[in-house]
Amino acid sequence: GAFSTSFRCSVLLMLPSILGSRGRTYLMVFILSVLYTGPLSNIEHNIRGVALSLSCNLDLQIQNSRLLWRDAIKPLSTIMEQLVIRDEVASRYGYERLSGNSTQERFTSRTMMQCDSELLLLLLLVHCVVDGGIKRCSDWFITKWEECMKTIAVPVINHIFCVPMTFYFLCDVMRVMTPWCREQIPVEGNFGQLYDQLDGAVDMLSGEFSSQLLEQQQRSVLGGAVLDQEFSVSVSRSFQKLSSVMAQILDLLQLLLSFTFISIFSRAVSYDREYRKDIRFDNVYVTTHFRQIDARRKREGKRCVLPLRRPEKKKLIDPRRLRIHLDEFREVVSSTLCVSLSVIYIYIYIDTHIYMCVCVKQTHTHTQPKTITAFNSSSHLKVHTDNRACVTRPSSLSLDVYVTCGCCVLLVALFTLLQVYTNRLRRVIAMFYHPLREKKRIIYLYNLQLQKRIYCIDKKCITKHERSKRTVREHKKLASSVKRTKH
Repeated sequence: GAFSTSFRCSVLLMLPSILGSRGRTYLMVFILSVLYTGPLSNIEHNIRGVALSLSCNLDLQIQNSRLLWRDAIKPLSTIMEQLVIRDEVASRYGYERLSGNSTQERFTSRTMMQCDSELLLLLLLVHCVVDGGIKRCSDWFITKWEECMKTIAVPVINHIFCVPMTFYFLCDVMRVMTPWCREQIPVEGNFGQLYDQLDGAVDMLSGEFSSQLLEQQQRSVLGGAVLDQEFSVSVSRSFQKLSSVMAQILDLLQLLLSFTFISIFSRAVSYDREYRKDIRFDNVYVTTHFRQIDARRKREGKRCVLPLRRPEKKKLIDPRRLRIHLDEFREVVSSTLCVSLSVIYIYIYIDTHIYMCVCVKQTHTHTQPKTITAFNSSSHLKVHTDNRACVTRPSSLSLDVYVTCGCCVLLVALFTLLQVYTNRLRRVIAMFYHPLREKKRIIYLYNLQLQKRIYCIDKKCITKHERSKRTVREHKKLASSVKRTKH
């Protein structure tokens, strides 16, 4: 029942289990949950910010590249549209293509006519201005002639010195600009040939033609996502999947923590059951009752076990001594090794988690060279972009997380050392609730050690007696051989 001796003993045996191996297991699982909610979650958050920042910059870069591409092909698109419109008009109304002069000649003559017409229009517009300037220039020369004649009063000399004031023809110098316009036409020499080649290519496209298709398989970008989609959406989906996996693992750890108490109680019940059923279970302690039996036999003059011999000390444990026994030391070493392996596993898992996050980042960064090298051309277009919205602020761990992890690791190491003494405490608790069973166990252990001691002594006596008989036999053989040699 709930108030039976075995149940009360099992409940009290939970204390050594909590301070021993089961408590250490609970702490290890708790450390894993703290790592998941603290450092691992922070690592995932920071790397998510880096990946989202990178994807945002890639989105801006692709958008700018599209703008550059549209501006680069805009003149060509305009020319192609004009050619298509001209072909449609010619096919509908029966207009034939102009023949005779080449495109270069037509363009040159058109430019000359345009220059003459523009100059004529300019001359007509500023005719009054130019005539007014020429008239003012002539009036200036006349005024200076009169002033010069008044200044120099000598009749002949004044005509000689004032001759430069009669150069009225200098005012008509602007009328020589028309021949310069005809000679200096601002047209490149190969423009017409390029235009003819482009026109011929358009004519070939309007007719029948054959082509060869080459199929090439290439690794898909972003796992099947096209460039029209946003990088940020794809990266967010990848991290959402990773976050869902982390949440499932955290729920599993919480479930393991809830089952830890059940494992502690089952361990205590199992110890109590084995203690009552198996007389050899955990029966290696030299207790007070063991010493009392040996002292009584010593007073009666019978064979005793104490003090223990060196081989016996390796098998029996004195619970009153703080020194750790060899078997207990092996258990502590195995526990310490378990702790070390657990810490190594934690670091490996953290490294693996970081590697997974960086792989997600690397998956969305291998498209950058493909996007940039496709537009390896010079351009005078100025594009101003601002990527400050793509910058994310990194988050740091609080001091409480570091303190919690450090305290948990120290408690694990402390519980590893306390496990030796808590194992001794389990026998004391079981002895308190089952005193009669403990007496039987001690008597069994004492008789077992006494039988081993007697067997060891008898074996030594038999070995010594056989050795003496063998020596006598050898001496007799030696004496008989000596007598034969004398005869």
